Amino acid sequence: MTKEPASGKHVCKRDLMREQLAHQAAKLMAEDGITDHAYAKRKAARQLGAGDTRHLPSNEEIDAALRSFRQLFQQKTHQETLRRLREDALATMRLLVEFHPYLTGSVLSGTAGEQSDINLMLFSDNEKSVLLFLIKHNFAFEDGEWKVHFGGRDETVPSYTLTGGSGIKTHLILLPENARFNGSRKPETHADAAAVEALLGLNSQST
Repeated sequence: MTKEPASGKHVCKRDLMREQLAHQAAKLMAEDGITDHAYAKRKAARQLGAGDTRHLPSNEEIDAALRSFRQLFQQKTHQETLRRLREDALATMRLLVEFHPYLTGSVLSGTAGEQSDINLMLFSDNEKSVLLFLIKHNFAFEDGEWKVHFGGRDETVPSYTLTGGSGIKTHLILLPENARFNGSRKPETHADAAAVEALLGLNSQST
């Protein structure tokens, strides 16, 4: 009789715990409105008695579990919320068309909930042009910084946060013009206005 190596058992238990943590973190995000993956992971680990573990699931694993959870338990309400967020994103993208906006994050991926923010990437080499545009059109906003990874390195870039009448926050992340053409954007992670229209079924309605 062949004895299973201890290391194999350890990996199996570790993977099972990682899966359980992903599903518990997803449940917390869906039910408690948590939007920070790292916080959801830590809280899930404490709840499952694994507060000291370092073998936490990735954000992608949590997002996959979150999509499954919403599909099973929140399908109707989630679809309504997601559509509203995407419609808000598209309206803002149309206003900012001269800065070539792209939608990213949970509103695009489909994991967004009631408390989720909208993330838009803008492209311009003139930071002041975006600032002046927001002022000219009477946007209420807060300026700040955003950490991004492009060109093979981490960068800190300007950002502006808009708050709509419904309380939804939209983060505008400003990247240099050449970042539009670096080939790192993928359809599943970055969507222009036409792609968002397609998600909402607007293209087929207008033809």
